[in-house]
Amino acid sequence: MPELPEVTALASFVTEHAGGQPVLAVNVAAMNVLTTYEPPPTALVGRTVSHATRHGKFLDIVTVPGPTSDSSPGATDDPELHVVIHLARAGWLRWSDNPSATPPKMGGPVALRMRFPTGGFDLTEAGTRKSVNVAIGRDPQQVPGIARLGPDALTLDAAGFKERFAGQSGRIKTVITDQAVLAGIGNAYSDEILHVAKLSPFATASKLTGEELDRLADAVHDVLTDAVSRTEGMQAARLKGEKRTGLRVHARTGLPCPVCGDTVAEVSFTDRSFQYCPTCQTGGRLLADRRRSRLVK
Repeated sequence: MPELPEVTALASFVTEHAGGQPVLAVNVAAMNVLTTYEPPPTALVGRTVSHATRHGKFLDIVTVPGPTSDSSPGATDDPELHVVIHLARAGWLRWSDNPSATPPKMGGPVALRMRFPTGGFDLTEAGTRKSVNVAIGRDPQQVPGIARLGPDALTLDAAGFKERFAGQSGRIKTVITDQAVLAGIGNAYSDEILHVAKLSPFATASKLTGEELDRLADAVHDVLTDAVSRTEGMQAARLKGEKRTGLRVHARTGLPCPVCGDTVAEVSFTDRSFQYCPTCQTGGRLLADRRRSRLVK
């Protein structure tokens, strides 16, 4: 799943490639990708992309009136229209300098296509689970997913962490990936953050000591800032590969921990898993894993 660093880089990429350009066409090719119906996608045609930004893990492409906006069906002279994209677990933006003018087929891998004079991008989603969604609106804060976001993960200091985690009885892994508590962190970077902070994923958030919260705040800042700096200016097609090369424990089950050399362990659930280092994070103990427990019986 694209997280804060990748969405930050995608926003910069879209601004660089589409900023200042008019929207020539918007083709919707998936039944459920749009979560809004007014204004319609046709209202974007003729408008100019101002820039792109990020809200947590949401990508926001901001458009303003262009010289040909008023001639488009459903056109609006709103100062801003936002195209808010949530890439979910398997979504991505794929840029082409020469996109096809033929609309993509319904039900294929392309959910939405936007074209500009010098290129365009396809919003794609791998797999059968269709969770990518797009909202078109005048105020991104009216998008339900954005409205519920907590503070951005890169804006909080140690005092802010203590305030956010006070009374949180859940496991720290769950809490820091809860977008209503902290926006921008997903499964992969939470594994990296907890490894750097030397905290067990199963530690109770509200029971962390002041020193542990200081370590957590530092780890969030360091891990995310490093990832953002590594992806800055990178082509969209390379972002996924760069994310994988920068990971220390996530998706590295069975490999040696780069800090202590212990074997990276895993806890697996029905549709996801997370990784950790027993020596660095849990005092050498293996965390309960239902899959491993079934194998032992």
